[in-house]
Amino acid sequence: MNKFISQIFIAIFVCIMMIANTVYAQVDYETLAAKIEPPFALGDEIGPSTYQIVNLDGRVGGYAFETLPYAVIPGFSGAPINLFVTIDLQGKFIDAEILEHNEPIFVSGLDGALFHNFVEQYKGKSIFDTLVVGVPYGGKDGASSLIYLDGVTKATASVRIAHETILAASFKVAKEMLQQIPSGPPAKPNVDYNEDLDWQTLVDKGIATRQLVKNSEVQAAFKDTLWEDDDPIAADEPDEAYLDLWLVDVGPQSIARAVLSQDAYDELQGFMQISNHDEPLLVIDAGRHGLVSDTFIRNTSPDLIEAHQDGFPIALRDSDLDVELADGVPGETAMIFRTDRRLGFDPTRDWTISVKATREHGSFRPEIGNVVFEANHKTDERFFIRENIHVPTPPWLEAIQSRIVDLIILGVTLFALIWIMLGKINWLAGHRFYTPIRLSILAFVTGFIGWWGQGQLSIVTPLGVMRSVYEGQSLAFLLYDPFSLLIWLVVILSFVLWGRGLFCGWLCPFGALQEFAHHLGRLLRLPQINLPERVDAVLVYLKYPVLFGLIFMTFYNPDTADKLVEVEPFKTAITTYFMRNWYYVAYAALWLILGMFVFKSFCKYLCPLGAVMAIGGLIRGRDWIERRKACGSPCQLCKVKCNYGAIKKSGEIKYSECFQCLDCITIHDNPNQCVPLILAQKGRSL
Repeated sequence: MNKFISQIFIAIFVCIMMIANTVYAQVDYETLAAKIEPPFALGDEIGPSTYQIVNLDGRVGGYAFETLPYAVIPGFSGAPINLFVTIDLQGKFIDAEILEHNEPIFVSGLDGALFHNFVEQYKGKSIFDTLVVGVPYGGKDGASSLIYLDGVTKATASVRIAHETILAASFKVAKEMLQQIPSGPPAKPNVDYNEDLDWQTLVDKGIATRQLVKNSEVQAAFKDTLWEDDDPIAADEPDEAYLDLWLVDVGPQSIARAVLSQDAYDELQGFMQISNHDEPLLVIDAGRHGLVSDTFIRNTSPDLIEAHQDGFPIALRDSDLDVELADGVPGETAMIFRTDRRLGFDPTRDWTISVKATREHGSFRPEIGNVVFEANHKTDERFFIRENIHVPTPPWLEAIQSRIVDLIILGVTLFALIWIMLGKINWLAGHRFYTPIRLSILAFVTGFIGWWGQGQLSIVTPLGVMRSVYEGQSLAFLLYDPFSLLIWLVVILSFVLWGRGLFCGWLCPFGALQEFAHHLGRLLRLPQINLPERVDAVLVYLKYPVLFGLIFMTFYNPDTADKLVEVEPFKTAITTYFMRNWYYVAYAALWLILGMFVFKSFCKYLCPLGAVMAIGGLIRGRDWIERRKACGSPCQLCKVKCNYGAIKKSGEIKYSECFQCLDCITIHDNPNQCVPLILAQKGRSL
């Protein structure tokens, strides 16, 4: 049998080495360039891991960047998720892709494709959209502007961290590169507002803005320059209009009806239904300047007109609509330009239109001269509405809301367990059905806390906390999994009251499976192996070098540490329901099989989390297991019956190895089992 046990330990070692054999590759410029799809290409690096992306004609079309320099949000391993994100000049996501992560649930756990599929949902969305992970809390409102992204079951915390990383990095890049981040929801035309208007009313109320520039003014602007004499019409007709510009925002329907023919109005409304984020701006010239040059191409940005608001450029683009003006509206040349409200344009505040006047000097390769004329405009607030500002739910609160029912059940369970352990522990240990009660609780722990709630605590969390503290990073990642965090808080409290026993004996799903394996082994009448005391005394300390080895690798080689934590079979047995590569399943199964012969062997000898619990238990404030003078000297019954070997020959409890099974309390309180009590009933003493 000892040879059989040795072979199992060898197999366990082989599985650990196979699991640890994984490394990450470095990402270079060529690799990133290959991820950019036509019609874009990766351009120059303009910042830390930040690049321009260029169109086929060489113009900048957006930006590509790694998230790591901009958003260092630790994951559950303590390491941030690094993604490669591309956005266009309007702040729309072109693509998003995971470059590197160390999220334990996806490191040879859940199919990594699920994580990548989640990130792909950002394509086509905008950084100005209100993006939320998961299903809406309290039911979905069909009129809501929120856009929901499908999460990943059993990995909600990890995808929330990725989501926050993408948004935080994208907003920082947009603020630096695009320079137009709206401070609140944009004003958009109120389709329910109607007002009877005509052209004269628009002029009288300042809804239509006019900029009249006479030929004499243009001449004055070019005076004493090379181009002073290059416009004979301006010199001959100084009082005639060079530029007679009218500017009207035709987004509001009442205004559009006053300046457009019915056909043009209908075409505009159809356009706005398709492009509902654009604000249409009607520009009319009744002079001889014109609105665009002879080389202008429809549906592109105008070459003679620019616009600015708050010192930032407003991106104008031809809407490619046929404009027919209503009767009484002056001017022959008219165009409707559009700009995206999501990029910060607010039609209700002052903005400036700039019209470029151009002259050429010379016939062969002429020199070009320009002067600019400006006009200010805004449209009254009454024509627009604004959506209520959506204040994003804090990630920690969103995580709580998404699991509120589970948290209530868990909270009631933990409260009941603590209440029993504090005041009813002797009653529970002495109950005639104590073993069925204990096994029922462990079954609930395995099913609800483990498989359903994914509340299996892991060494990954303490390692991630240590790494984050060392690197000066936030511990906010703990809030993304409130279910496990609640268990952690109770476990830390239990250190003071009982030591490691509450978690290892009652709240560990894999520990519960080990105990079920033990009972199965007894039902099958398998031989129960009790290791010699001197061997057991050595093996119980094995978990400490395993723990310290993981701590060392966390700081020395984090990537390897992320694999070595698979020394815990928790992810295989609990998180993924044994649905993993065969060697992970074999490793977890070996411990359960071994547990049928050696009582809770993994928990006693190798569990690094158990080592953390034992160290945490050093702050225990009391000896909560009652002892008698006769315990240990000469009575050894509790020591013999203790499957954990947690009782010394002296009768003293080794709380660092006590799993709170309560067997010794059952014996201590039972007058038919406790030897001192039996002898006392007979009038004898030890």
